[in-house]
Amino acid sequence: MDRGKKLTNFYGNKNSKIYMDLKDIVRENALRYLPAKSLFRCFGVCRDWKHLISTPFFAHNQSNSFHSVSGFFYQSQAGVPSFMSLDPVAYGVPDPSLKFLPEPVDIRSSCKGLLCCQGRTGYKAYYICNPVTKQWEKLPKPDADHGSDPAVVLVFEPSLLNFTADYKLVCAFPSELDGYEFEIYSSEKRSWIISREICFSERKLMPKSGIHVNGTVYWQTMGFGITAFDLISERFQLLDSAVGTLGMRNGKLCSAYVHAQNLVVNMLSNTHSNTMQMNSHAKMWEEMQPKIHVDISLPASSNNNASGRYGYGHGGVVFIGGDVVLLSNGNKFYSYDMKKRASKDLGELDIDTKAGIVGYVNSLVEL
Repeated sequence: MDRGKKLTNFYGNKNSKIYMDLKDIVRENALRYLPAKSLFRCFGVCRDWKHLISTPFFAHNQSNSFHSVSGFFYQSQAGVPSFMSLDPVAYGVPDPSLKFLPEPVDIRSSCKGLLCCQGRTGYKAYYICNPVTKQWEKLPKPDADHGSDPAVVLVFEPSLLNFTADYKLVCAFPSELDGYEFEIYSSEKRSWIISREICFSERKLMPKSGIHVNGTVYWQTMGFGITAFDLISERFQLLDSAVGTLGMRNGKLCSAYVHAQNLVVNMLSNTHSNTMQMNSHAKMWEEMQPKIHVDISLPASSNNNASGRYGYGHGGVVFIGGDVVLLSNGNKFYSYDMKKRASKDLGELDIDTKAGIVGYVNSLVEL
């Protein structure tokens, strides 16, 4: 009697994801993890993919999913901004010279796909831009004088709840009271605010050494020191520095340098070790083990902390972020992948040694 009835499928239906075509699986689960340049190449796959990638919702998802260091912005000796890609096929921007901005600029800082530049005319305004989409914002004039080489750090953390980029620009500037003050721009409030906190110290900040890690901005100072500024409490702290260039790895502040063909990485483990009781074994910095041997010929230097973001002329570590390390020997650059234990020759570049080099994420984040 039941021979003519259609059997029920107890294992799923055609609306289930297990029945999705491969192109649909890639579209729904993989595309947002690709860098911007690779996504633009996907425009030619089909009309649906092109429409999806062009939507603000997809740009929002991609900026929250893709965080890999893709390359580095720097200033050429002619003063023109340029881009050094870790993989030219996968990573890139349509206009590395940033000619879409209304005036010539100097690169100051970068964070999660956004770039901070400073104009060269008038009051030298700050610009925040996305080099991929060519979107940009001009910030109002700060209340304080930041100087000719400002110690600015761009702070941006993508959020699933915010479709527009809420960012901060933090500047440590010399105070008339023999120390440093901090001025902060908030994109949410559209205004600058000078913090009440004053860092009384004879230490001189190294402007291009600034980095943001978990709500705190750090700058290296002359003499192996670090000035830390907590953005929530707006309090500063003076720390002892490890030798090397400051960076971030596994969500923690780190310092890296090359010694005897080994990459030495120290992680900040305890910012209060200097207040511990006598005979305490607590250390402020813990060396990452084992040391990593790098198969790159670099000049021996006892002053590796002078290389890196502040000036790479001595050779050594220029940048460390995540698993990516940028190394230099004069104007010759190499990248090193700490996860793959592999190095890549990026070639010799015409770079202004006085200008900084900032890491960049190939993101679609919208301003």
